[in-house]
Amino acid sequence: MYVTHLECPKCQSRFNHRKLAQLCEKCSSPLLVRYDIKKIKLEFSKEKLLSRPYNLWRYKELLPIIQPKNIVSLGEVITPLIKLDNLGNKLGFKNLFLKDEGMNPGGSFKSRGAAVGISKAKELGVKSFAMPTNGNAGAAWAIYAAKAGIGANIVMPKDAPLITRNECAISGAKLYLVDGLISDAGKIVAKAVKKYKIMDASTLKEPYRIEGKKSMGLEIVEQFGWKIPDVILYPTGGGVGLIGIYKALLELQELDIIKKLPRLVAVQAKDCAPIVKAYDNNQKESVFWENAKTIAFGITVPKALGDFLALEAIYETKGTAVAINDEDILEYQMLLAKNEGLFICPEGAAVVAAAYRLLKNGWIKPNEKIVLLNTGSGLKYPDTVKINPPILSVNDEIEI
Repeated sequence: MYVTHLECPKCQSRFNHRKLAQLCEKCSSPLLVRYDIKKIKLEFSKEKLLSRPYNLWRYKELLPIIQPKNIVSLGEVITPLIKLDNLGNKLGFKNLFLKDEGMNPGGSFKSRGAAVGISKAKELGVKSFAMPTNGNAGAAWAIYAAKAGIGANIVMPKDAPLITRNECAISGAKLYLVDGLISDAGKIVAKAVKKYKIMDASTLKEPYRIEGKKSMGLEIVEQFGWKIPDVILYPTGGGVGLIGIYKALLELQELDIIKKLPRLVAVQAKDCAPIVKAYDNNQKESVFWENAKTIAFGITVPKALGDFLALEAIYETKGTAVAINDEDILEYQMLLAKNEGLFICPEGAAVVAAAYRLLKNGWIKPNEKIVLLNTGSGLKYPDTVKINPPILSVNDEIEI
């Protein structure tokens, strides 16, 4: 057992990790899981990993599940880190890599948070939860909840991708659509949580989703032979992935496995960029973004509860924040597919566009080792591709 307590990053209050906890009872901040690093140092080694299953559960010392019997798994794997030689040569990168989270169960990185979040909910005796979502998170939590036998109540915007709605419905979750944004869905969930006394699985309102997401950071370092890349770019809505990767890197630093940190980059859409605006103004928290709208639906988050943690990750690693317009998102989604054969989600495409912008303005150097996070499969966003192929009769010929 390696977890010691839950901690508020704002007021440093401590809470019992053996009981269901949501936000800090004193200042309403998200809570973070803390570990006995000294004990882990004595028992964790790179060599031990060699004989472990090739999935996120291999990092058990840095995960919060006490009893292995409570692990809820849908066959998670270590997602591939793919060197983009063709695209790199075209754009001017020498060492460009993409970590493809579309290989997860459910087709997105949200499976990581759901795997650990649902496993811990099971361990804590949770019977039902409610959550707002832009699509993929709700879908991921719904399928893992089905496996665990936990009731799922999902509220998402009516404009969310159809396939994510279908995933929730077919998994037995109670699905509700709202004529609005994820912030509006959150208000509905808050009322339900208060009325029915169920777990609130909203982004960062429970402390274990971060622990699942941080496995991306652990994997990246291991995949690079326990060395760090120079830059990691991440599509940022609620910011949990970025916060999780930063937390993983800090824990590896405490364990003396790595010495320095990569520069972390938050990538948002031009028409929903509260964290970018806060960064540009050197602020510690963001301001609610009015009339948010972007084709990269997964990062349409007008105000993230953990924005201060995402901004801390950027500032402390000497990173930056970039906003990309929808036209460039679609252009780079197609560019990657044509050059590398990878059909990625629009959120991931925003990261590709951001990396090229940072290369052109000199913030990224051509020889630096760059990791792009693609957070989901493009197959979940079929409407982003517009084609009009000719329809042939059986006697027609094609032109080569």
